[in-house]
Amino acid sequence: QVQLQESGPGLVKPSQTLSLTCTVTGPSITTDYFYWSWIRQTPGKGLEWMGAIAYSGNTDYNPTFESRTSISRDTSKNQFTLQLSSVTPEDSAVYYCNRGSGWYMFDYWGQGTLVTVSS
Repeated sequence: QVQLQESGPGLVKPSQTLSLTCTVTGPSITTDYFYWSWIRQTPGKGLEWMGAIAYSGNTDYNPTFESRTSISRDTSKNQFTLQLSSVTPEDSAVYYCNRGSGWYMFDYWGQGTLVTVSS
């Protein structure tokens, strides 16, 4: 069984960089054909896929966020990380990490973490 747990600051100031980590328990994040995504949910826009990192280390991003987003991984800790720069209050959301069996597939979810952008 896989378990995903998001962690990071709950409050970020405008213009700063939001950094969240997903710790994976169970399979290695380098296991073939697993894809690890970040998704956020806001009241106004619903669920938004932000990007993903594949088992191979390749990444793909939603064009909406690509200029501000970076997803990386630490295989020694079985973690992957989201960084979103130049945040504004519109980036306030519940952020989820997720594992899928393909790009844009979302099979297992973390519980989510609320991030508020405010001064």
